[in-house]
Amino acid sequence: MLSIEGQFTFTADRPQLNCAAFFIGEPNEMISLEYNSVNIDCSGGDFIKVFDGWILKGEKFPSSVDHPLPLYERYVDYCETGTMRRMVRSSQNVAMLFFRIHATGNGFSITVKKTINPYPCNIISQTPEGSFTMIIPHQHRNCSYSIIYPVEIQIAELSLGHYNDFQVKRAVTGCGGAGDFVELLGGNGVDTSKMLPVADLCYSFNGPAQMKIGCDNTVVRMVSSGKFINRVAFHYRLLDHHEREKMKGNNIEDFCYME
Repeated sequence: MLSIEGQFTFTADRPQLNCAAFFIGEPNEMISLEYNSVNIDCSGGDFIKVFDGWILKGEKFPSSVDHPLPLYERYVDYCETGTMRRMVRSSQNVAMLFFRIHATGNGFSITVKKTINPYPCNIISQTPEGSFTMIIPHQHRNCSYSIIYPVEIQIAELSLGHYNDFQVKRAVTGCGGAGDFVELLGGNGVDTSKMLPVADLCYSFNGPAQMKIGCDNTVVRMVSSGKFINRVAFHYRLLDHHEREKMKGNNIEDFCYME
């Protein structure tokens, strides 16, 4: 996984048939990948493809439900575009490069740069501890902040624009069809559409509301109708071993536990 800018060169010392590189930036950054030179045999089965997001264990982040582009547009194949599209930019702070190279000595060189995203949406955290404020300004979109650790989430502020009374609901019936809300999700994968809904936050409030989620991946996901400026501020920290063991004793799911 690469988190720094710079020029990177790969030269195959033997056939490399199933390779990938993961790129990540800060939450408010997007990744740009520019080809400097490419020496591969496209007609012989070689390829280099950039994916707008990450694929882990067969699951995609952002999910197809939340990403602004259809899935086929998220793949950019060098063997199809060639020099017509030397630079590819991600929609969020993560991107992925897969490649297959058969001949020893073949390879490629790329430059990785980062640009500022004024309204970050769909983020993977680099660390198990931190804080973030997500803002969706009059946009009809869904945004997720993914923390690939078991953590305690503390919501410090939620402003949804349509309600002013605080209410947190265990996710059974959801937020009653509201077009603007925040949900907490937990699971083992990165596709938010396949994760377990842990709680829905349906109303604006100020003041801490916290929950411990003992999953491999914890997500704060905001759904926005585009009618309001929605905002959620939160902090998170890694659960220690004692906390995780204590929570397992009250396990309510086969793969995930919360408190």
